[in-house]
Amino acid sequence: MPTALGLMSGTSLDGIDAAILVTDGERIEAFGPALTLPYEPAFRDRLRACLGTRGDGAVERELTIRHALAVKRLAADWGRPVDIVGFHGQTVLHRPKDGITVQMGDGALLARETGIPVVGDFRSADVAAGGEGAPLVPLYHAALARDLDKPLAVLNLGGVGNVTFLGRDGGLLAFDTGPGNALLDDWVRTHKGMPCDVDGKLALAGRADAFTLVDLFAHPFFRRKPPKSLDRDDLAAALDTVARLSPADGAATLTGFTAGAVGRAVEWLPEEPRRWLVCGGGRRNPALMAALVQALEVPVDPVEAVGWQGDALEAQAFAFLAVRSTRGLALSLPTTTGVARPMPGGTLYRP
Repeated sequence: MPTALGLMSGTSLDGIDAAILVTDGERIEAFGPALTLPYEPAFRDRLRACLGTRGDGAVERELTIRHALAVKRLAADWGRPVDIVGFHGQTVLHRPKDGITVQMGDGALLARETGIPVVGDFRSADVAAGGEGAPLVPLYHAALARDLDKPLAVLNLGGVGNVTFLGRDGGLLAFDTGPGNALLDDWVRTHKGMPCDVDGKLALAGRADAFTLVDLFAHPFFRRKPPKSLDRDDLAAALDTVARLSPADGAATLTGFTAGAVGRAVEWLPEEPRRWLVCGGGRRNPALMAALVQALEVPVDPVEAVGWQGDALEAQAFAFLAVRSTRGLALSLPTTTGVARPMPGGTLYRP
């Protein structure tokens, strides 16, 4: 089977995740090593300045060179040939209803720098065909969960939250649930000068404001039928809504907003999951995990509970999708992005 190296720079803007996977894009034969290269604050700020735009050429080049470094380091750790790289890039603008999705990252440059064929541009074919372009990880979730009891939900809490529902009959439904960590991260950065609410301490020191939550859930996104997706900053007005609260109460309210959005997502599922598995940085926040248990009233566990590698999972997914792309297999489905038919995608860049 091919050996693929996947790369992910998520909407939390915390760094590059890289992981190796041996797969044919349908089955997983072996998991290789993984690593994370954090962004230092200065580069994170340059990257953040690109949000809501079509990107910046100088920042894109720097981003790509940083990804090349991650590839070289991980390939050296692996010590064996890598056949293909899956390069997601950095989403800076996502407006699928306008036919726009922008992921910064130069796939051709990455292929030249690493000497390995690269698959990039994973989302644009889906968006061009009328899909949401997100989420793209559900097919990998389904492959990982092949032998797990169902109905099962896999919840990714990165900058934005998204869920993959896996039914007992093999059914698959996926969509963005609402906020993930981005709003809370931005709130804590503004009020405490920290990149995130470490261990949920700020939220645990406060109390969620019920009236503010009512206002937050008035956003029309929560009335839209899935499949549906969000740009990182689609819900940014929530920060104005909570602005009157103390730092601790604001953090508690935004934590409740993320968990409550997941609770509301259950209304769209064909049946209630018996269990939720959580990946993404949100799984490390005790305040958020406790709020999810309260909202869902079924077992909620980090994905490590079933032996998955939570820190590497999204990077692994783009390794998986890169192989699928080279085989012409679908990257998205009508039940994951709303596209009219199963949609292949990705662009191949050769060294």
